[in-house]
Amino acid sequence: MHIAVAGNIGAGKTTLTKLLAKHFKWEAQLEDVVDNPYLDDFYNQMERWSFNLQVYFLNSRFRQVLQIRESGKSIIQDRTIYEDAYIFAPNLHAMGLMTNRDFENYHSLFDLMETMVQGPDLLIYLRSTIPNLVAQIHKRGRDYENSISIDYLSRLNERYEAWIHNYNKGNLLIIDVDKLDFVDNPEDLGSIINRIDAEINGLF
Repeated sequence: MHIAVAGNIGAGKTTLTKLLAKHFKWEAQLEDVVDNPYLDDFYNQMERWSFNLQVYFLNSRFRQVLQIRESGKSIIQDRTIYEDAYIFAPNLHAMGLMTNRDFENYHSLFDLMETMVQGPDLLIYLRSTIPNLVAQIHKRGRDYENSISIDYLSRLNERYEAWIHNYNKGNLLIIDVDKLDFVDNPEDLGSIINRIDAEINGLF
C-alpha cells in the first residue's frame, strides 16, 4: 500500500509522516533535504538553480515511487512527484525564475515519468493558512528557509488548492491543520488516525 502526505512548506508533512509510520508500522520515505546538493544555492539564487533543483527532486521522487511499487511493503511517502510538477516547477516558471526552455524540458521529462508510475492508494493533503505555515517554518529554524517570502508561500498555497480541487489519481483525505496539534495533543493525532483508518478500510 502506498500512502502519501502532501502540503505546502511548513504544513507538517514530515512530522505527520513519521508519526503515522510509527502508528501503522509503515515504512517512511522522507524528502531528501539533508543530502540535497541544490537547496542552499537555490534559496540564495533561485533563478540560477531552479531547474537543477526541480530535476533533482523529480529524479529522487521518481526513484522513490518505483521502489515503493517494487517493494511490496506498505510505505508512507513525504511529498509526491505531482507536487513538483504541478506546484513548484510551474510556480517558479510563473515567477520568472525558470525559463520557458527549462520548464518545457522539465515538463517533458515529467510527462514521460508519469506514464510509468501510479498515484498513491491514499493521498493525505494537509491544508494550512499562511500565518500557520510561517509560524511552523520559524519554529523549526532551518537557515535556508529564512529567505522564503509570504508571497512565495501564498502562490504555492493557491496552486496546492487548485491541484487538490482537480485531483483524480486515487483516494484523497483533506486535513485542516491550523487548529490541530498532532505533535503534542494525542487526541488530535487520534482523530487523524481514525479518519485514515476509515479511508484505508474503504480501499479493500
